[in-house]
Amino acid sequence: MYTDILINATFYENRIALVENGKLREFHLDRVSERGLIGNIYLGRVVRVLPGIDAAFVDIGLDRTGFLYVDEALYIFADNYQRLAPGHKLRSIPPPSLPVAPAINEILREGQEILVQIAKEPIGSKGARLTCNITLPCRNLVFMPLTDHIGISRKIEDETTRQQLRDRIEVLRPPGTGFIMRTVAEHIDNEALEADMEFLLLLWDEILTKVQKSQAPCLIYKDLDIILRSVRDFFTEEINELVIDNLEVYEQLLSYAKTFAPQLQDKITYYDSDLPLFERYGVEADINNALDKKVWLRSGGYIIIEPTEALTVIDVNTGRYVSATDLSETIFKTNMEAVREIARQLRLRNLGGIIIIDFIDMENEQHREELYAAFQEAMRNDKSKVNILKLSEFGLVQMTRKRLSESLVQTMCEPCLYCGGDGFVKSRRTVCHEIFRKISRDARKIGGSHVTIKVHPHIAEMLLNEESYTIERLEQQTEKRFTIIPVPDMHIKRYDVIWNE
Repeated sequence: MYTDILINATFYENRIALVENGKLREFHLDRVSERGLIGNIYLGRVVRVLPGIDAAFVDIGLDRTGFLYVDEALYIFADNYQRLAPGHKLRSIPPPSLPVAPAINEILREGQEILVQIAKEPIGSKGARLTCNITLPCRNLVFMPLTDHIGISRKIEDETTRQQLRDRIEVLRPPGTGFIMRTVAEHIDNEALEADMEFLLLLWDEILTKVQKSQAPCLIYKDLDIILRSVRDFFTEEINELVIDNLEVYEQLLSYAKTFAPQLQDKITYYDSDLPLFERYGVEADINNALDKKVWLRSGGYIIIEPTEALTVIDVNTGRYVSATDLSETIFKTNMEAVREIARQLRLRNLGGIIIIDFIDMENEQHREELYAAFQEAMRNDKSKVNILKLSEFGLVQMTRKRLSESLVQTMCEPCLYCGGDGFVKSRRTVCHEIFRKISRDARKIGGSHVTIKVHPHIAEMLLNEESYTIERLEQQTEKRFTIIPVPDMHIKRYDVIWNE
């Protein structure tokens, strides 16, 4: 398997595509007017403490207050946090007798200033999810200044290797600090680890210095932009090539790689052609297809993806696919093909929260076990935390995928101006009958002999043709004469009924 990173950089937006074996796997979009917030650190002020739900609202200077759960606020009691400021700022006074699991009102008080980091983007009407467990990522390490902990990437599975890496970090780290070793650091030497540690410790000192000079609410630290983050998080030895179509950004990436990953400099390529980069690699079409509800499978089957407010529902169908053997084989092969495509679509569309997958029902128990194992394997490369339950008796797979930011549809689309996001509008006949009821109701109360009805052209067409008999009967019943006027820019479910003398 070969993987390419494609970067389309412009002055108004940056787009990152992760392409595996010629197929789009992940897509990230960052617009100048809608910068992402995950990883940013703020000096915030607690505006409301809610013991009933063990959480607090924190003003960090955004349009909506952030949300802080009690579990994410416990880091305030860390020694490093207490040392943030010699004076009053940021100092939290622990209650005299701290229970094993303190309530939110024993940790925070209204008006208190706290240092928080955005762990989850604001989504829809919800504010940002906050944490007091500050983390600062670098190329090889993630620094956790408020946690006395050593972690190793889950992708490093060999237990002996994990212990050796843990021992190396233990020797190098300052007492009382926490570090997580990333996957790319498995084979680097101690000199590179020490360089990363020194960089992160200096960065933390700069953050603390800025905290002392600032007034809440304000931004203290802004994470790297999406391009440098993509290089930091995705650009490894396993990447075949990184292609960038902006000369200025290309030079920046070379400089970044020279400092943090000199062995990867030769894999960075500048793309200079009249044909746009994403069109050259076929990515543009894949992005547009990722906004559709229906996804066709090679066999002729298809899946339907329906996001809702509470969860996402995915339905698998055989479509045009008919196996040469029997029905059970057709169903099994369709489901197995759907497994790989669903795993790809979850990453590509950035779908999160609760996800229900309705596979075609299979009676063969071995097929059900193979399907579950195949789905788990297909989801292994997903960087988001997932939890998958076995197939239910109804052929459903229930799973959760950690949601950190808005989905692709939420990022690139907006609610329909007609239906308001419902996906449906009233039928033409329903609107016609509403008009009839309104006229019948008001005819006795309002005088005049003439009624003007202004409607959308599609409604006017139905009133004058299919509903012409009803119009004629209504004119006789109300003793009024109707004039129907089509208005092209009128919403299809809106209408004006004007009574004239």
